[in-house]
Amino acid sequence: MRASGFSRMAFEGRPIVGICNSWSEVVNCNMHFRGLADSVRRGVLAAGGFPLEFPTMSLGEQLMKPTTMLFRNLMAMDVEESIRAYPFDAVVLLGGCDKTVPAQLMGAASADVPAIALTGGPAAPAIFDGKQLGVGTDLWQYIDDVRAGRMSMADYERLEAAAGPSRGHCPEMGTASTMATLVEGLGMTLPGTAAIPAMDSRRLQVAEECGARAVGLAVERLRPSQVMTAEAFDNAITLMLAVGGSTNAIVHLLAIAGRVGVPLSLDRFHELSERTPLVVNVRPAGEHLVEQVFHAGGIPAVMKSVEPLLHTDAATVTGKTVADNLAAVAATDATVIAPLAAPFQPPGGLAVVRGNLAPDGAVVKCSAASPELLVHRGPAVVFENMRDLMRRFDDPDLEVTADSVLILRSAGPRGAPGMPEWGQLPIPSKLLRQGVTDMVRISDARMSGTAYGTCVLHVSPESAVGGPLALVRDGDIIALDAPARRLDMLVSEDELSSRRAELAPAPARHTRGYAALYTERVLQADRGCDFDFLVGRSRTPEDEPEAIFEGWIGGW
Repeated sequence: MRASGFSRMAFEGRPIVGICNSWSEVVNCNMHFRGLADSVRRGVLAAGGFPLEFPTMSLGEQLMKPTTMLFRNLMAMDVEESIRAYPFDAVVLLGGCDKTVPAQLMGAASADVPAIALTGGPAAPAIFDGKQLGVGTDLWQYIDDVRAGRMSMADYERLEAAAGPSRGHCPEMGTASTMATLVEGLGMTLPGTAAIPAMDSRRLQVAEECGARAVGLAVERLRPSQVMTAEAFDNAITLMLAVGGSTNAIVHLLAIAGRVGVPLSLDRFHELSERTPLVVNVRPAGEHLVEQVFHAGGIPAVMKSVEPLLHTDAATVTGKTVADNLAAVAATDATVIAPLAAPFQPPGGLAVVRGNLAPDGAVVKCSAASPELLVHRGPAVVFENMRDLMRRFDDPDLEVTADSVLILRSAGPRGAPGMPEWGQLPIPSKLLRQGVTDMVRISDARMSGTAYGTCVLHVSPESAVGGPLALVRDGDIIALDAPARRLDMLVSEDELSSRRAELAPAPARHTRGYAALYTERVLQADRGCDFDFLVGRSRTPEDEPEAIFEGWIGGW
């Protein structure tokens, strides 16, 4: 440290707090993190700590190809090994865009050094033709308008120019806002941080507070494994359902739970869904944006609304319980955050379905689906992969009707690879022109948290590893019954066995580098798509062989 220009006075006897910064110029969600890091640094210094900022990989949804999900585990490894290798007493995690937050939580959970998360906040709402827009949810509708001939490309270019008025992540309850929300639900950040707008000065203020609290965590030795317990995951899932959050959070929570040794399964999501209503009126399941949620009391007000459903004795990084943190909280606008007794939608906003098409489960976001399609039977229209879909879905000769069930395979963790957000399959243009706005769509892919529609996602096991999705043929009758938790293809077992015998193993597409490691070792969606060799508790900092290093220094 002396070589870096610090005197002994700067660091001797002080807790060393790492500032894990995912800033990047190619990730607009995270471009304001240099200022946030400066605020964190002020808080650390004010509390008597010594801050050291370090960079990690950054994942951006808009530009990263083929999908950021392919690299979530790589960033998690980067975060884990950076925390483990350097002599930090505590860490502040700066994340914003969709996969940066779960990657940081996964890495911090495995390193198990005291940590507190600080998310980047939602961008300012876009205004287009006098209407307030979200970045994603409204964009999907306008894209369909262009494809159906209801909107000109000139108007679409005006929309594009207006769609991103500030830095920060998507301002509706997409994956980024959902994960920021769940960080509060897990107890891994200060209450009220999730919904503060990215450009609001209060986000810089709370960054200072997070820096100061990191010093306290270092002194108290309160580790992520002591905060992210089974009760904390129940709280996070309940919160996800209460806000109508992204289905992507399911995969991330499963992965984070695996890192801390919490036995979490898909069925737990369904169990909690059956008792948890939608109490937040925010897109894509409602009409408002996250900024309105902030002004109505933020995520603490949401947690106060569903407090009877929470484990209020769960620990948080504040050093207090959930109950302590919520003692003086109240919602201020019931049109945005409703009381538990008068929700915007009843329980059941998420369904986990199983059957001969998804033996290990698939998920349906019922709160953003068409109710009349949640129980549906129709003939399959199968697309082998994304290239096949892009080539044929707008073909006027495609044999498809509004009753058809669109099937996309080879879009899962190994098949794509990386399980991209392809699950909101586009509705064929000829049906859009007929006024069709939704169809049942089934895939082993994910879906953007800003998206909507009757989409069955995360089908496990995926088609690329021989899952039943690989056996579906055009014309097979597909039966979805979300309330009954069923997803089946109405084909005899003898016929399925015959098709399975004819199924050739998928050839290896990647033989070198990270992609080869990923496709060889990634788990299926029902287990969080983590690497098999990273699941489970690792050694705690107390187990590290620090004496070896100290002995070497002494001998030298």
